[in-house]
Amino acid sequence: MNFEPIGVITVIVGLGVLFAPVHWAFTFMVISTALGSAAAFNLPALGGASVLVPNAFLIFFCARVLMAYGEGPVLAAYAPPKAGFWLLALTMVGLMTAILLPRLFQGAIEVLTVERSVGARSIIAQVPLRFSSSNITQAVYALGGFACFGLCYAYIRRTAAPAHLVKVLLIVGAVNLGFAVADVLTYFTGTEQLLEFVRTANYALLTASEKGGFKRISGAFPEASAFADYTLVLFAATASLWLDRIRSYMTGPMAAALLVALVLSTSATALLGLAVVVPFLWSRSVASALGPRRAGRTAFLLGLAALTPIVILMIISLFPATAEAVKQFLDEILFSKADSQSGRERMTWNAAAYQTFLDTSGLGAGLGSARASSYLLVLLSNVGILGTTAFCLFVAATLGSRMPRASEGNGETASLVRAAKAGLVAGLTTSLVSGTVYDLGLTFYILAGSISALTYPRATTIQAVRAHPAGAAGRRHLGSPS
Repeated sequence: MNFEPIGVITVIVGLGVLFAPVHWAFTFMVISTALGSAAAFNLPALGGASVLVPNAFLIFFCARVLMAYGEGPVLAAYAPPKAGFWLLALTMVGLMTAILLPRLFQGAIEVLTVERSVGARSIIAQVPLRFSSSNITQAVYALGGFACFGLCYAYIRRTAAPAHLVKVLLIVGAVNLGFAVADVLTYFTGTEQLLEFVRTANYALLTASEKGGFKRISGAFPEASAFADYTLVLFAATASLWLDRIRSYMTGPMAAALLVALVLSTSATALLGLAVVVPFLWSRSVASALGPRRAGRTAFLLGLAALTPIVILMIISLFPATAEAVKQFLDEILFSKADSQSGRERMTWNAAAYQTFLDTSGLGAGLGSARASSYLLVLLSNVGILGTTAFCLFVAATLGSRMPRASEGNGETASLVRAAKAGLVAGLTTSLVSGTVYDLGLTFYILAGSISALTYPRATTIQAVRAHPAGAAGRRHLGSPS
């Protein structure tokens, strides 16, 4: 085990939050997800696999939540018919496939996977199926996401503090933008080494590339597309909060800044994601405006829709050279993407993943055994039909959950649920377009656990308060975060 300097800092902060209020542990847990290329330590015994800072800090977050609430609220997240039950089923299926299927089909089929070699760059190659370090690492990531969901569920359920979650989303958005600015400044000043402390993962780091004359922003992530995927989730959540008039003076500028960073990342996946997220937010805002609270900004959105084509026509007429440059830029990063070497390579990955799904008769080759360039094919080629079905049920239960009637009057909570769902839609969109591995990142499970906690009815608590208001108040006091 080779510890990196940022890994030492992670341990120090983790030990510190064990003696701080539980809010601090949750805050640092969310902030750590912005460090997508920072390995706390690397594992030579597993081919140089990297354990990222968020996954390392999850251990301390788990310890702090258990110290504050015990295991009961965490385990309650997985009780049927909650969304967590389907996540439990998915995780169990994934672990079983990681252990059994690589040995069942060993040598009988070929899979596209990552071949790691210590001291050399890892490559993606088509090899006969065998049990490998990827089965172990992806199984650990699956357990981490599973635990993160339950821990966030317990934290949100026991604190009932949606305002703090809004604050944390704004903080992590600012941290992400800060690394984006630092990435651009260090690139043009030749001081990229200043960011090496957050670029310690044993990945191929594509942090110095340009496209269409723009520096591709990668921030604290290994490449621009990973930065764009993460930023799109934050944009969707903060834009949703702004549309619901939650801290508009902060969520509005934050959403605008994240949108600019998305465009400057020049990621085709980000642009495709925006094509899904923006209409989703638009339709949801219109529905919200027609509701009892009338929180949507329909006048602004309708005005923007009317002005956009006029502005585009004016630019084309008055600045033809600029319009031609924009056209070439979009053609390079989007329209001709499928004909590029990267596009053809990703189509080859998907074809190989689908063939793996067929060769295993729908069982999959085992969690971590195969790569693809679409999350649907990742699921089918790794965990088969059974695991894919469990994942679909988990997502459907999460996105289909609604606020209980007892909480419908809490506008901020309802807005936060809508924002978290918008973030999930954004994350799923980019993953379905270009996801390569089973792990969706801890941000996905933080949002999913928060949704499950905020939408689950508090019937027992409400009845107890009505029957014994004084006693219930005392219990709430005793159960408050320490």
